Amino acid sequence: MTFLHWLAVLPLFAALVSDDAPTPANPGRLEHLADFPSKFVKARNVDVWLPEGYPQPGTRYAVVYMQDGQNLFDPKNAYGGVAWEVDSTLAALGPAVRPCIVVGIWNTDRRFPEYTPAKPYAAMSAAHRAQIEQERPGAPLSDAYLKFVVQELKPYVDKHFQTSPRRADTFVAGSSMGGLISLYAALEYPKVFGGAACFSTHWPLSLKENTSDFTTAMVQYLNKQLPRSGQPKLYFDHGSATLDAWYEPHQLRIDSVIRAHGYGPGNWLSRSFPGAAHNEAAWKKRVGPALQFLLRR
Repeated sequence: MTFLHWLAVLPLFAALVSDDAPTPANPGRLEHLADFPSKFVKARNVDVWLPEGYPQPGTRYAVVYMQDGQNLFDPKNAYGGVAWEVDSTLAALGPAVRPCIVVGIWNTDRRFPEYTPAKPYAAMSAAHRAQIEQERPGAPLSDAYLKFVVQELKPYVDKHFQTSPRRADTFVAGSSMGGLISLYAALEYPKVFGGAACFSTHWPLSLKENTSDFTTAMVQYLNKQLPRSGQPKLYFDHGSATLDAWYEPHQLRIDSVIRAHGYGPGNWLSRSFPGAAHNEAAWKKRVGPALQFLLRR
């Protein structure tokens, strides 16, 4: 299937994974790693989703590391009682994607500083940093968080599960602030992550003011960090309701930088979903096409 044909059938796939779609009889199983320790950040829970039939002899599985892991699988743990149902979504995709596992990294009470990209943040004016820290106290901890993911969690996953540790089979994804840290991960560790999916990326940082200061810093950062070879794969999306109503002008600026660095349909997709809000129910509907973009065969 060509990329253009795949893009044309995305709306059909969105319908396939909608709330009305049947749940696969066996969406695989979860392994829960409680209080996974780290020398870099606070310990946290980690869920590892394994597809039906895992492990298949001779198969090395791609891995998607996803932020806000408590929201991915079980409504009892998810914010607002709505989970993304990533397990059912991937089970429904079946052979349309490479065999993969999903590592859901739970957030902690340090979510905001851990998910705030440190280098672009440092490039903002002191006044704007002070304004953000009045709203959400604490300097960024994202560099330490990514050391945890890359130096501690990934080696554990590669040792204990039947993974393909290659960059081309390793991805990162998240929503809102989780979208920011996922993009930052892919660009800070380009030899580790082959792509990032960023849902409703929270470019303003603030929840009180829709300002462009951080987006301007991200544009400068992207111009330095984006490789012109067209890697990694990058997926973005946003809605137009609730907090997502802020995002379009920011995303257009980011898109212009990515386009200028030579990205095209094979390695970059930026989508708008008019009417979609900033919540788990909206991301649940969009996670399938995003994962298909990253994991297509």
